[in-house]
Amino acid sequence: MIDLPDFHTHTPGKSLGILNLGIPESPSTGIYSMGLHPWYLNGNWEKALEILTKKLEDPRIVAVGECGFDGIRGPGLAIQKAAFEAQAALAKSLGLPIILHCVKGLHLLQEFLKKHSQPIIWHGFNLHPDAGKSLLGQPVYFSFGKHILVAGTQAQAWLKICPLDKVFFETDDSGLPIETIYRQASLILGLPIERLREVALGNWNRISSRKIHG
Repeated sequence: MIDLPDFHTHTPGKSLGILNLGIPESPSTGIYSMGLHPWYLNGNWEKALEILTKKLEDPRIVAVGECGFDGIRGPGLAIQKAAFEAQAALAKSLGLPIILHCVKGLHLLQEFLKKHSQPIIWHGFNLHPDAGKSLLGQPVYFSFGKHILVAGTQAQAWLKICPLDKVFFETDDSGLPIETIYRQASLILGLPIERLREVALGNWNRISSRKIHG
């Protein structure tokens, strides 16, 4: 079986899986993402940002995130916006993509994009295709996960028409094998799994200074 890249996972041990770590954690082997998740922000977020800045010197950390916006859980939006903008600046300085957490925050992302341009991967995208279309002129990418396994979801609808050069795949915290996600995407798009693997890796290596070789 071919080794399939998983662009956002909470399950360790995948050779091509980007394991999401919290700030207190340290990499062992493999590749990682690290950021200040909006759920856990507080008034001391700038201190946490200093720690993140230092940890991002490790070349095994290939993306900044999860970070972003959550209109349901977390501190006030002023803190969320400030923390996101600081992490975005850090990611841009290193040539790294952002792994975006976005719940009821599309308007905040659009506001950010009016002034900034850099690669952002919206993980677990499951909004109406119109939301995806509204972002196509921006360097925003879409990571598809467990939602494409359910018939009639917005994620399925958007995957069917999303440009391939904007596509990634993930397991997040589902515990599913990444093969399950690629197999479903293959059925939806009518493309071989090997082709989807090639596309996703190519997309990553085009937008990140820290490449993934599989």
